[in-house]
This record gives sequence, structure tokens and C-alpha cells, in this order.
Amino acid sequence: MVDLRNHGNSPHSDEFDYDVLDQDLIELMDDEGLERAHVLGHSLGGKVGMHLAIRFPERVDQLVVIDIAPKYYPPHHQDVFRAFRAVDLVNIRSRKEASEQMSQIELPFGVRQFILKNLSRNGEGKFFWKPNIDTLERVNDKIGGGFGKKGVFENQTLFIAGSQSDYILPEDREKIDRLFPRSRIVTIKDAGHWVHADKPEELRNMVMEFLD
Repeated sequence: MVDLRNHGNSPHSDEFDYDVLDQDLIELMDDEGLERAHVLGHSLGGKVGMHLAIRFPERVDQLVVIDIAPKYYPPHHQDVFRAFRAVDLVNIRSRKEASEQMSQIELPFGVRQFILKNLSRNGEGKFFWKPNIDTLERVNDKIGGGFGKKGVFENQTLFIAGSQSDYILPEDREKIDRLFPRSRIVTIKDAGHWVHADKPEELRNMVMEFLD
């Protein structure tokens, strides 16, 4: 699995847009000796996957895009950023305390637990967030921007939507078909935008069936 810059254990950077993320992935593939790969991404990762497939189609076999479309999304993750900010990293003594502090923000329990996976301790035992929250919040609007890349990805592409999410709408079908002519859209019942948190087994089975 790939941690994008400003995520997980990857380095933090003030520079964060789809072009540099594409280049990061190409550099990683080169370092690993991967000429081509299947690519799967959710939300931001799905947009990165779409950009990569159109910009470097010779490097992508099959593409899986989870609950995101190639279009502009206004800033809408304010509740997630509020959840990060709600945790007093200096004074908490356990993950349970972090979860309790975060519970004041209205988020589904599964999503809150997913966010808490980003909480870690340094060598001195102090808690910190792995993502670069400051940069991600600053570029939130730009990252939600439209899909300006010209080109078409001709290989098979699977779009997976959550039935309780409005990220992929019927009117998005035309643009998806134009950019990804060999694509299909499937929906996972009773899943919201965080499909992998809501329905992990169903998602896994759907992805593996597609790749097989």
C-alpha cells in the first residue's frame, strides 16, 4: 500500500497537488522495478489514480476508483479536520481519551476509528498525527478541484460507489464514460463515502473479482 506524501509514514511537504503526487507514484514504481501495476484509490487516492492513469496510461493496468468522480468537489471535509483538531495531543494519555475527545464531533463511529489509525507516538511517548494536517487543510479547496487533464484511459476501470454517498451521481456517468470508456460503476449497499470502513469485506470481494 502507498502512503502519499503528507500521509502515513511518508515525508511531509508544503507542496501538494496532483502533478507532484503522480510523480511520486512514478518514482516509487521505478524504485520498485514496476513497469505497470493495478492501481486502487479511495477519494483523494481515487483522483490521484485517475490522474495517473490518464497522464501515464502505459504504467497502469487496471484502475479501481472508490467513491469519487472526475469532477470538482467544494471543500467538505471540515468535520474530519475538526475531529483532528479536537484531540489535545499534549495532554492525552491514551487512544481512548483521544477517541472520547473526538466524539464531540458528529462522525460515524467507524469513521472516527479509521481516523484514529493516524494517531501515533514518537520516541518520547508523545502522541502526534501522522498526516500533515496543516498542509492538507490549506490545500483542501485546490485538491477538490476539477479534472483538467486531457486524455483517455482505455483500460478496464471499476468505479465503486457507496449507496449512502453522493460522491458519484447519475449525471457523472457521461464524463466518466468519456475519460474512462471501458469503465463500469457498481454500488455497495449500506455504505457511505468511507466504503472501506463501512463494508470492508464487500469492498475486498468486489475488487478481487474485478482484478481476476
